[in-house]
Amino acid sequence: MNFIEQIKERAKKNIKTIVLPEAEDIRTLKATEIVMKEKYANIILIGNKQEILDKAKNNNIHIENATIIEPEKSENYEKYVNLLYDLRKNKGMTIEKAKELVLDPVYFGMLMVKDDETTADGLVSGAIHSTADTLRPALQILKTAPDTKLVSAFFVMVVPNCEYGENGVFIFGDSGLNANPNSEELSEIAISSSKSFTQLVGKEPKIAMLSYSTYGSAKSELTQKVVEATRILKEKEPKLKADGELQLDAAIIPEVAKSKAPESNIKGEANVLIFPDLNAGNIGYKLVQRLAKAEAYGPLCQGIAKPVNDLSRGCSYQDIAGVIAITAVQAQN
Repeated sequence: MNFIEQIKERAKKNIKTIVLPEAEDIRTLKATEIVMKEKYANIILIGNKQEILDKAKNNNIHIENATIIEPEKSENYEKYVNLLYDLRKNKGMTIEKAKELVLDPVYFGMLMVKDDETTADGLVSGAIHSTADTLRPALQILKTAPDTKLVSAFFVMVVPNCEYGENGVFIFGDSGLNANPNSEELSEIAISSSKSFTQLVGKEPKIAMLSYSTYGSAKSELTQKVVEATRILKEKEPKLKADGELQLDAAIIPEVAKSKAPESNIKGEANVLIFPDLNAGNIGYKLVQRLAKAEAYGPLCQGIAKPVNDLSRGCSYQDIAGVIAITAVQAQN
């Protein structure tokens, strides 16, 4: 059973309800059909009901068991207007602006997840929205989780026929949100990513703080950022298996680690890869996805009070179905 099949089986043990605010996209409807058929989550689609049903029918997509909600016709419309106003009035929100924003499917979906009286447990968006358009309402409405200093994003990478990582499973962070994190922020990304790995993979995280240098083989402002981040990480979480700065081969290949980093406590067995900036993280995940034909689930978010996950706009409907399963498992916790 591969990674995503395991996640789906876990999701089935405690069914959660996931909101999809991009119901006008055919990939979202196809993903909904998969979820409904395999029965690992309940789905709420946000949008014009007749248009959604017509599009599904015209494309022979079966979404009969999904709930469809039109914001302007919802019995919760006024309630959510007032909720959004109360949450943001100190930031200049007006009732008039709230009335406008609540009609936006992403905002309406976030308010459903915020509302403890609804059954909505999490939200997946990003197939047609930018990361900013997904995360801005998430942070405005749901806010950060307790004891979280930084919201970050990660990908679960599942590499076929791969002996490295956790049988080919890795977490790449931050590969979707923070452009140029400083050393303190890199340490927080590493800590959050280790928790995400434990939650989703169920194995011990082994964290590599990546650089173009291993143990001082090169020195620059770029490498020193990673060196300092590693120091801060070990100071905060001394029990974590973590090391840096490490080149990628020294991080994931035991034979190379013996040569380049013989004292490393992860011994070339890293399964959580922390990239020094978003350039490296984004390029890295896309290279592995395209050249190694890996499954890439994300960008998944960590540090938000309730599960909200972004999608790459190049995602497939299978990717969306997988992220829905991951979001459902996150909601179980």
